[in-house]
Amino acid sequence: MKNYLILILVLTASVSVKAQQMEVAVTSGDFYEINIYRLNSKAQELCMDKFLKEAYIPALHRVGIKKVGVFKPIESDTVSGNIIILWIPFNSLEQFEELPRILQKDDKYLADGKDYIDAAYDNPPYTNIESTLLKAFSKMPQFEVPKLSSSPAERIYELRSYQSATEKLFHLKVEMFNEGGEVELFKKLDFNPLFFAEVISGSTMPNLMYMTTFSDMTSHDEHWNSFRNHPDWKTISALAKYKNTVSRAVIYLLHPTNYSDI
Repeated sequence: MKNYLILILVLTASVSVKAQQMEVAVTSGDFYEINIYRLNSKAQELCMDKFLKEAYIPALHRVGIKKVGVFKPIESDTVSGNIIILWIPFNSLEQFEELPRILQKDDKYLADGKDYIDAAYDNPPYTNIESTLLKAFSKMPQFEVPKLSSSPAERIYELRSYQSATEKLFHLKVEMFNEGGEVELFKKLDFNPLFFAEVISGSTMPNLMYMTTFSDMTSHDEHWNSFRNHPDWKTISALAKYKNTVSRAVIYLLHPTNYSDI
């Protein structure tokens, strides 16, 4: 009887630990993958559009990833070059890790994406891919679909990357967004943020990235003027501990493609 009670206690403790682990997995927030495809020709752009629209995004939908963002630089951007930016949300690292294996067993994906998947070495569909993995901020643990009424061709999606000189300064900048109130200010001023996240693996670290959205360029400019002049921002940015937390900012102004979910 004693051994039986001990066994029951061990099993109960085990179930409790597993439940806690599951709760952490569920509530710990989103992960995001951002891929920047660099292209050198119109043919590559057409190939990528076809693959993403007809094969890759439908395959992601089939595995439960319903909101995928695909973006290109606005017409006046003469710096970024010919690129396509792909944004994918994941509810766990396990989902991110399992995706390639699942796709390799998806016959429809393999057939629909054949031109891209089986591209020749001397005729690749892109020049290279810059891939970044991110973890959502605690103040915005899940992404939010922007509420915009303008046409996709008018909308401005602004992707920002803030690099820091050291890990300590990076953590202070993340704190500035979370506990410091920067995320709340973006929401208060209706920036329609898609996500805020820290980079956990990428080509430039330490850094964080976030995306805000606007109905058009006029709205973009008006929102940023309001932000810069808001008393809350002046208070936050004046704090000594947050000085010099950003060493380099990279900014992309983007339109969503006509097949983007976001």
